[in-house]
Amino acid sequence: MNRRSVFLRSVGLVAGIIVLPLGIWGFSFAAPALSGVTAASAALTLGGRTGTVSSPDKPVLLGAPVSAGCFGLEAAPEEIQYISSEPAEIPSPKPSDEVIAALPYPDDLDSADGVIQKLNFGHYDGPQYFDLDGGGQVRSGSAEYTVDELIAESRKPIDFSTEITPGEPLVLIYHTHTTESYEPSDRPFYDASFDSRTTDPEKNVVAVGERICRELDAAGIPYIHDTLVHDLESYNAAYDSSRATVKELLAQYPSIMIALDIHRDGLQREDGTRLSPVAEIDGREAAQIMIISGCDDGSLGLPEYIKNFHFACALQQQLESSYAGLTRPILFDYRHYNQDLTAGSLLIEVGSHGNCLDQALFAGELVGKGLAEVIKQNQTPPAE
Repeated sequence: MNRRSVFLRSVGLVAGIIVLPLGIWGFSFAAPALSGVTAASAALTLGGRTGTVSSPDKPVLLGAPVSAGCFGLEAAPEEIQYISSEPAEIPSPKPSDEVIAALPYPDDLDSADGVIQKLNFGHYDGPQYFDLDGGGQVRSGSAEYTVDELIAESRKPIDFSTEITPGEPLVLIYHTHTTESYEPSDRPFYDASFDSRTTDPEKNVVAVGERICRELDAAGIPYIHDTLVHDLESYNAAYDSSRATVKELLAQYPSIMIALDIHRDGLQREDGTRLSPVAEIDGREAAQIMIISGCDDGSLGLPEYIKNFHFACALQQQLESSYAGLTRPILFDYRHYNQDLTAGSLLIEVGSHGNCLDQALFAGELVGKGLAEVIKQNQTPPAE
């Protein structure tokens, strides 16, 4: 990824809300600052809600603002990608007991140090947003495509075969930021001693990936679930580590057409309030999800990124038509996230660090069902 290009685009995005210029000389210095600016942007775009806020004894579900100014909350603040000049080492084939025990999930998280606020991100208006025919929306940050051109692209079929061959995996589920985790229960406060990370695969995003895989298994769709911990030794090198693993798996199993990197977001206001994006589906709360499909200006190494976008739109429409309110708009922006590796490579944010594990697991179940349906609907009809 061209660091200078990413930095310039990021500064352009937040220039409207920054009063004083940032004296930044390179992307390596910009990353921490931009992460803080994203949080500030979230605070500004949500700051107009008064009179109905959560407190440690009063959870409240709010609707998020529906305006073109909600940039910060769509920017995946935790997903800054660092590029290392050193080749990444592939982790051991399966996390050892020592690795799993490295960051245990805390037993006591009862200190009410900050507020968790539930939100439902609904419909957005503004020049960056457009509706998909089958449900859901897209937020475009692309300068290469107009909105009208992207609408036309959103109607195109996916660009790879979804034929199912027994014993040949079609889908890869993996987790670059494997330790990302959730609150232990649905509650309106969080304990600041916990940084929402654990190597316990029953408490982090691996458990969400497992729910996706259960639905694929039930639908008879072969898959691989990579449960390796890519962000323990070095958070900054996590994308390099997961890339090495995915490339190795693709070489071993060329039948893999879909590669989904499952994460959780980190949405937080400037005052420390953590956000919990939720949707009510069949009487239960599911963490809202956001699909990220990267685009390219020629500097990021994603020459066929529009193919990922076709798949993103198919999945988004299936999920939103089946489970109204589950999705936030697809983020179509200048991101890499190793999406050059297949024509079905996407990053999916499942909830945020304000969501509880049960909400995230339910969302994983729904994503798995929607993915299975997309695969089935795109099967080649038998020859007559």
